[in-house]
Amino acid sequence: MTDCQLYLISPLDVGGAFPDRLERALAAGEVAAFQFRVKDIDEHAAAALAGPLQDICAARDCAFIVNDSISLAKRLRADGVHLGQGDGDVKMAREELGREAQIGVTCHASRHLALEAGETGADYVAFGSFFPSSTKASEHRPDLELLTWWQEMVELPCVAIGGIAPENCGPLVQAGADFLAVSHAVWGGDEAQAVKDFHRAIAEAAKLQDAAEAG
Repeated sequence: MTDCQLYLISPLDVGGAFPDRLERALAAGEVAAFQFRVKDIDEHAAAALAGPLQDICAARDCAFIVNDSISLAKRLRADGVHLGQGDGDVKMAREELGREAQIGVTCHASRHLALEAGETGADYVAFGSFFPSSTKASEHRPDLELLTWWQEMVELPCVAIGGIAPENCGPLVQAGADFLAVSHAVWGGDEAQAVKDFHRAIAEAAKLQDAAEAG
C-alpha cells in the first residue's frame, strides 16, 4: 500500500508569526507539500509574503505549491500550482511553468473532471470536501468509494481534502488517498502536535489496512 502523506494548506493570514509556525509544523514530521493560499491581495504583496515561506519549505524538502494563480507561481518559480475549476487550464499552466512543475486540479466529487484533468497532464487530482470544512465551504461530498475506484483505475495520485482531522482521517487513508490536504486541523491549534497526531493516525490506518489485506 502506498504511504499516505500530508499536504498542508496555509491559512489566509500568513503574515506576522506564521513563518515560525510553518517552521514548527515542518520540523514535527514529514510534509510532502505546502499550498500557499491567500485571497484579496495583489501579486506583489503575495510574493513578499510567500518568500520566507518558500525558503522554509525548500530547507525541509517540502514542495511549495501556489493556489489558483499561474502567474504568481511563475513569478515565484514555485514547485507548482493548484487550480480550481475556474482558475485556468492544465495545458496553459504547463506552458507557463514548465515540465517539472507539479500541477494539481480540484475535481470535487467528479470522476469525469478527474479523468479529464489527468488526460490534460495534471500531476494530481483533489477530491472533496469529504467533511464539513471551516476553511472553504463546499456542497460536494464525495464518498470513500471514489478514492478506492481512483486508486484501482488510475496511476495519478489523489488528494483528499475538506474538514480532515487526525480523528477522522483513517477511513480516507484506508480507502486509498495518497495525500491528505489539511488546514484548520493544523493551524487552528498547536501545529507541531497536530502534525505528529496526523502521522500517528496515518500510520495506524495503514497498519489496519495492511492487516485487512493480509487477512
